[in-house]
Amino acid sequence: MPTKKKQKKTGPKKEFAAMMVKQVMQKQVQSAHLKTKGDVIASLMIEGFGAVPVVDAKDKLLGIVSEHDLLAALDDGHKLGAVAAGDIMTCNPYSVRQETTLPTLVHVFRASDLVRVPVVDANDKLVGIIARRDVLRAYLAAGRAGC
Repeated sequence: MPTKKKQKKTGPKKEFAAMMVKQVMQKQVQSAHLKTKGDVIASLMIEGFGAVPVVDAKDKLLGIVSEHDLLAALDDGHKLGAVAAGDIMTCNPYSVRQETTLPTLVHVFRASDLVRVPVVDANDKLVGIIARRDVLRAYLAAGRAGC
């Protein structure tokens, strides 16, 4: 009876530790411009993510509008159709590069209140977005890789 060679199995932690943001980020990102109205941004959120990056004409990241920002505008008595992204966005938001490892991003998420983070290239051009759930999904997938 032939003997089976034992294959060295890499565990989910080792595979996950080597993964980068570019492997799991969402590449289809709905973004807004400085003059995009709040009601349009709210519509984008309902169809996509809970935060919409704000970019210039060359897709350079300028800011981000979150659900919290829209609710704050409402709470301050503004109509969403009367406010623009530039009025309510968080300027210079935290962002990560595509080469950032997922364990590094886990530390960022854990140390902050961030739920999702824009992904930019070396020129700060928006190339994706990554959320906490994307990281968890990647971890679970890495754990199932040897099954």
